[in-house]
Amino acid sequence: MDAIKISLNDYEPAGGGFNGESYHHKTDPNVMLKLYFPGKIQQPLDEMLLSQRVYDLGIPTPKPGDYVVTEDGRYGIRFRRIPGKKSFSRATGDDPEHVQRYAEIFAGMCKDLHAVHVDTHTFQNQKDRYYDMLKENPFFTTREKDRLARFIADAPDTDTAIHGDLQFSNAIFVGEERYFIDLGDFCYGYPLFDVGMVYLCCVLDKEEFIRETFHMDKPTAMRFWEYFAPAYFGSDRPLRDIEAEIRPYAGLKTLIVERDAHTPMPEFRAALEGIL
Repeated sequence: MDAIKISLNDYEPAGGGFNGESYHHKTDPNVMLKLYFPGKIQQPLDEMLLSQRVYDLGIPTPKPGDYVVTEDGRYGIRFRRIPGKKSFSRATGDDPEHVQRYAEIFAGMCKDLHAVHVDTHTFQNQKDRYYDMLKENPFFTTREKDRLARFIADAPDTDTAIHGDLQFSNAIFVGEERYFIDLGDFCYGYPLFDVGMVYLCCVLDKEEFIRETFHMDKPTAMRFWEYFAPAYFGSDRPLRDIEAEIRPYAGLKTLIVERDAHTPMPEFRAALEGIL
C-alpha cells in the first residue's frame, strides 16, 4: 500500500508516547494523526490494517483513515478524531473523587471486549506473540525462559479478543461514547493476558512513571485497581485472591516493557516470582 503524502504544516502537536506522536488537524476537527518516530515504516502500516479489522469487528474504536507519510519521511495513520474526548487515566487524574465510577465503566468496557470472539486465522495468538518476545529477550536466562514458556503454554486457549496494551490511557470517552485506542498489539487469547496490564499500570508501576504517564499519584492508581477488580472479576472474590491470580500475568508484561525500554525491569519481574 502506498502512503499518502501530507504536510505537517496542516497539523499541530497533541501528545506523545513510546512509538510516536499525535497531532490534530488545524482546520478539520474530525481528523487526528498518529505519527511514528523516524525509521518506522512497516509498523504504522501494520497497525492501520489491524485497526481496520478491529473496527470491522464492531469493537468501539475510532475509524482508521489513511496510511500517510510526511515531507521528512515519517509514517503514520489518520483517524477520525473524537473532539472533547478524555482517557480514563486523564479523567481519573483530573477528578479523583470519581475514581470508582471511571474504574467501573472501564471494567465494563473490558468485559465487553473480552466477550468478543474472533477469527483465529485473521489475528495473532497472544501466546505466539509472547513466545517470539521470549526468544528475542536478552535479559532472561535460558532456565527462566523455559519456565515462562511453560506458564504461557499452560494458560487456557481461547479465541477471545485482546487489546494487547490494556492501559487505562488507551480507552477514551466523550459523553456516553466510549472507544479503545492504540490497537497495534490487538490479538486473541486468554483475557488475563490483557487484564495483567491494568494491574501493572495501577499497582506495579513506580510513582514517578504513574504521575508522568497517567496524570495521577500512585494511591489514586491503586484505588482505580481496587474498584476495577471487583467490577471485572465479581464482588464475591476477595481482592487478595484476584491479585494472586493476576500477578504472574502482569509480570509477563515485562517482556513488552523490556522490549521497548531495552533494559531489565526488576520492579515488574518481582511479579514473576511464582514462575521463576
